[in-house]
Order: sequence, then structure tokens, then C-alpha cells
Amino acid sequence: MPNVTVSVDDSLKDRMDDHPEINWSEVARQAIREKLRDLRVMEELVEGSDLTEEDIDELAARIDQGATEEAMVDLDDQADV
Repeated sequence: MPNVTVSVDDSLKDRMDDHPEINWSEVARQAIREKLRDLRVMEELVEGSDLTEEDIDELAARIDQGATEEAMVDLDDQADV
């Protein structure tokens, strides 16, 4: 399996280190899968539509924000276990 390196700031790394029970690679894999799924759906929606590139960028930003919020909830849920 190929490796991907992710850079995080010191504060985030410290918080991650506070939770050694979390498989951070799996968290990242899930987030990437979800993002790719969302992009595929968005591509299907905009195919043949009259959306401008600005509209598409706004949709992508909203999807990113939603995925980030969902990942944070998942992390909180995993930390509570």
C-alpha cells in the first residue's frame, strides 16, 4: 500500500498524541474516501449544468466544511469510547 505524508501544525500533533488509541491513518483514509465520494457526486451533478466555476468552488468549499465537521464529530466519538 502506498504511503501519503500529511503535515499538521504542532498543536494538532500534540492533540493527536493525546489519543494514541486512535488509528490516525484510518481516520485520514476515511476522510479521503469521503472527499472523493463527494467530489464524484459533485462532478455528476455539475456535468451538463449551467453552474459557473465560482458556483462549483463554493459547493466544494461547503463540502469540505461539512466533511471537516463530520470528521471532528467522529474523532470526538472515537475518543469517548
